[in-house]
Amino acid sequence: MQQPSITGYGVSQRLLHWAVALLIFFNLLFPDGMNVWHRLMRRGQVPTPEQIASANIHAYVGIAILLLAVVRLGLRFINGVPAEAAQEPAIFRLAARLAHAGLYILIFAMPLTGIAAYYFGINPAGSFHADILKILLWALIAAHVAGALVHQFYWKTNVLRRMTLG
Repeated sequence: MQQPSITGYGVSQRLLHWAVALLIFFNLLFPDGMNVWHRLMRRGQVPTPEQIASANIHAYVGIAILLLAVVRLGLRFINGVPAEAAQEPAIFRLAARLAHAGLYILIFAMPLTGIAAYYFGINPAGSFHADILKILLWALIAAHVAGALVHQFYWKTNVLRRMTLG
C-alpha cells in the first residue's frame, strides 16, 4: 500500500474513494427496484422474482459500499491523510472536518439502516434510510463537491488534485 505524501492520498485510498462514490451515486440515482419491492411489501403483495432481483441489486451495492467503507476507514487510520490546506480559513477547516465526519457516518448508516429494513423487516429503519438519511447524504455530497471546487478555483490549493491524481 502506498503511503500518502504530504500533498496527496495513496493510490488505494483514491481508488476506494471513487469506487465508493460511484456506488453511492448508483444507489442514490437508481433506487427503483428497492422502491417497488418496498411498496409491494407495504401493500401485502408478493413481489415477482424479477422485482426481488432488482431490489437485491440495490441491497448488494449497499453492502459493497459498507465493506469498501470499512477498508477505506482502515486505510485512513493506517496511512493517514494529507495535512489541511493552510490557505483555508479556520472556520472552513472545521466545516470540512464536520462534513467529512458526516459523510463517513452516512456511508455506514445508510447501508446499516437499509440492511435492517430489507433483511430484518425493521420498517422505521427503512423510512429513516430512504427519507432522512438520503436527504442528508445528498446535502453533504453537494457541500463536499462545492468545497472541492472552492479549493480548486478560489483558494487555488491542491485539495482537489490530491484525491484525483495524488
